[in-house]
Amino acid sequence: MGKVVSRADLVNIRSELKKEKRRVVFTNGCFDILHRGHIDYLTKAKALGDVLVVGINDDNSVRRLKGSARPIIEQDDRAAVLAALAVVDFVCLFSEDTPYELIQAIVPDILVKGADWSVHDIVGKDIVEAAGGSVHAIEFLPNRSTSNIIKKIIQTAATCL
Repeated sequence: MGKVVSRADLVNIRSELKKEKRRVVFTNGCFDILHRGHIDYLTKAKALGDVLVVGINDDNSVRRLKGSARPIIEQDDRAAVLAALAVVDFVCLFSEDTPYELIQAIVPDILVKGADWSVHDIVGKDIVEAAGGSVHAIEFLPNRSTSNIIKKIIQTAATCL
């Protein structure tokens, strides 16, 4: 089994990790164009526990959230790129607009989102805290975002044409 796993496989993996008393950290996102901000964020998330699980919005979910022009990179490629990172232990695609059902299925010990989210508003907080886990908001590196990269590409392309 590789690092990109189905929800059903992830539930089984989580069960084994729990028996081994390994702390599972979960985060999620679109991770459309991977950049330094993502790497910094994922590294900080992993430091909070033993195993980092990343939920990725599938292509249809990204379109609903970000508009018809997104994602730039298709889901299988986004998953493969994240899975290639040493800091990431498992990647699981989800089709819902939020990872609530995935969080409910695996009940991680630690739930992480970026600091653009208030801890109070992080999806799945209720599940994780009810199980005795913790929820964290991690500061982003400033001026690092996929939206900014896309804008820069558009501006650069306009001057080249």
